[in-house]
Amino acid sequence: MKKNLIVLGFATLALASCQQFKKGEGDMLYKINTDKEGPTIKEGDFVAFKAIEKTEGDSVLYSSYDYDRPSLLLEEKSVFKGDLYAALKLLSEGDSATFKINMDSMEKKMGRPKPQNAKGKYLVYNIKIDKVLPKGNMNDSIFHSKIDEYLKAEAETAKNQEAGKLDAYVKNKDLKPTVTASGLKYVVTKQGSGEKAAAGDTVEVNYTGSFLTGKVFDTSIEEVAKKSGNFNQMRPYKPIKIPVGAGGSIPGFDEGLMLFPKGTKATLILPSKLAYGQQGNQAIPPYTPLIFDIEIVNIIHPTAQAPVAAAPAAPAPAK
Repeated sequence: MKKNLIVLGFATLALASCQQFKKGEGDMLYKINTDKEGPTIKEGDFVAFKAIEKTEGDSVLYSSYDYDRPSLLLEEKSVFKGDLYAALKLLSEGDSATFKINMDSMEKKMGRPKPQNAKGKYLVYNIKIDKVLPKGNMNDSIFHSKIDEYLKAEAETAKNQEAGKLDAYVKNKDLKPTVTASGLKYVVTKQGSGEKAAAGDTVEVNYTGSFLTGKVFDTSIEEVAKKSGNFNQMRPYKPIKIPVGAGGSIPGFDEGLMLFPKGTKATLILPSKLAYGQQGNQAIPPYTPLIFDIEIVNIIHPTAQAPVAAAPAAPAPAK
């Protein structure tokens, strides 16, 4: 029995040793989880990678998994010893690793404030390298054409997978949505009463927009913004007014606002063709379906004395 315990003890010690972090340059600590054959990342290379950024207290600050797409960057010269650029240079395509980057150095050298209530000395990054396009001796024109080819291929993959992801979302949520002729799906969670909005009316609406992963990208509700980590103290949180039937918002949102009377709460499930389509926008990747939880607060009919106001400059569902 004692011999078995000793053997078990050595096995546990060996496992712990494998899991220890190594010292990198500067204050960086790192642990390689998957090590594939291939050249390491060099300055100027294009890199697509999945990443989770969190504090040492396991508070997640960013996750590319929320957006169902990899993060993208051109590898640059390090800003300080042991920064994330230096960390990536330890990896090659297919590798995964965990890095600890000093928060004080990030604040002093990069001007990035420490996250509120962050514990410990480091920010922790879990990274998996999906694709590396080496710059090498290629001229900029050829190199950027290769990047464009990669991005087009990724967009085509997203396009082909979209229907399956939407079906899986509906199934996993056990939803029984109504489907309109355009392909918009919706589920009413609270039925309102009265007339529905018609083209030319203005709808006052509360909304929360999210990805299929559940990640909120915008909301008009302060409580939701704070809970989801999207709170902006410069923004007024209140229902927004959107004229409907005039192309003032993305097609699925515009259609959805005319489906329900005042007081209705509903979930809109938009395929990308009714959202931001093949182009996407700054926050929305191409071929990304979206979810909007909405509440119809009021329906305002136009009058001669009170013409319909223009749509807000940049609500989440704006075109």
